[in-house]
Amino acid sequence: MASVMTAGALILAGCAPAEEGAPTLTWYTNPDDGGQAAIAKQCTDAAGGEYAVETSMLPTDAASQREQLTRRLAAGDTSMDIMSLDPPFVPELAEPGFLAPVPEDLQQQAREHALEGALAGATWKDEIVTVPFWANTQLLWYRKSVAEEAGLDMSQPVTWDQLIEVAREQDKELGVQGARGESMTVWLNALVEGGGEHILANPDAPADEVQTNFGSEAGRKAAEIISTIGKEGLGSAGLPTQDENASMLLFQGESGSFMVNWPFVWPATLASVKEGSLPEDLPEDIGWALYPQTTQAKDSAPPVGGINLGVGAKSEHADLAWKAVQCITTAEHQAQYFRDNGNPPADPVAYEDPEVIEKYPMAPAIRESLEQGAPRPQTPYYNEVSTAIQQRYAPPSNVDPAVTPAETDAFIQEVLRGERLL
Repeated sequence: MASVMTAGALILAGCAPAEEGAPTLTWYTNPDDGGQAAIAKQCTDAAGGEYAVETSMLPTDAASQREQLTRRLAAGDTSMDIMSLDPPFVPELAEPGFLAPVPEDLQQQAREHALEGALAGATWKDEIVTVPFWANTQLLWYRKSVAEEAGLDMSQPVTWDQLIEVAREQDKELGVQGARGESMTVWLNALVEGGGEHILANPDAPADEVQTNFGSEAGRKAAEIISTIGKEGLGSAGLPTQDENASMLLFQGESGSFMVNWPFVWPATLASVKEGSLPEDLPEDIGWALYPQTTQAKDSAPPVGGINLGVGAKSEHADLAWKAVQCITTAEHQAQYFRDNGNPPADPVAYEDPEVIEKYPMAPAIRESLEQGAPRPQTPYYNEVSTAIQQRYAPPSNVDPAVTPAETDAFIQEVLRGERLL
């Protein structure tokens, strides 16, 4: 990953200059390996001197990105021309009017050229307030040898209960993320959504009226799955601190069986094989499928992430910024970004690129997952909700299905009413 600067520091793309008097737009990007800077240069060149785009890299973690963006937007910073936004934080920025309205033609483009899960994360109160740039989702990765021994047909949906049973019978470990962090919210939300419920019943309600659903049937089943894996040691001894990278390493080892994780797993595994730190035949034993079902009767709801592009309400060049956004989010640029940086497209057309299919043979599964997936709760109070989840559901071994869901319901509602502190 490219080096990360402190908050507010600029990393400028090597852009061709705009014509004299033409503005330079600042694009606040999430950290990557230079893919956004490359697209910024291409869109600068394509603008023919009408504008230039330079990139300013945000901090590494999503919470720090949110803090920097919120502070600058609240202060009326006029340099906030284009912003790469984590979908869960979009409502918090849209509700107070920090985002410039998306032009109707771009809204229509998003409706026609964004996968369902990506579009849901770009919307607030039934209005498209940002434009999907790239999307992300978790797949179920599995060791073919383990699935074959268990007699599982991986072309068909599988449940979390089935995976737990296989781990018990074969003395294997499940690759899940049990650390106290955003990954816990991602996991819990996918489990509840997969059970046919939403973590928040009315996410666009005022804070003192928000109703939570942790104590629902789906919420209790989600707690049961997390608790069982934690209490029985099925996620390894390191589960309480296990993030996406750690669970990938677990999956790649001798005790690996099944894992829920993002698509970065595939290129990372191939790179380790190439450098000799993993066996040459390991990729042949790795398969992928849709996210596990919470219950057998309902389709799973895979996690959805990615990045949307927004324009600051106080930008002095909002019209040009939206022109640049239209250039950045073309299917060609999304396919390019997937090939070069490993971040999946939001536009289904980009999945038809032959080089994408060759480099990421699981691309069709990613696309299907993004159609079926569900975003985390779209609410201006997402930070409070996610922080509370992390406090109550980590470590997994402390989760009690009979107690934790109801306690979390009460805790979050008290926090949002101002009766308790996080």
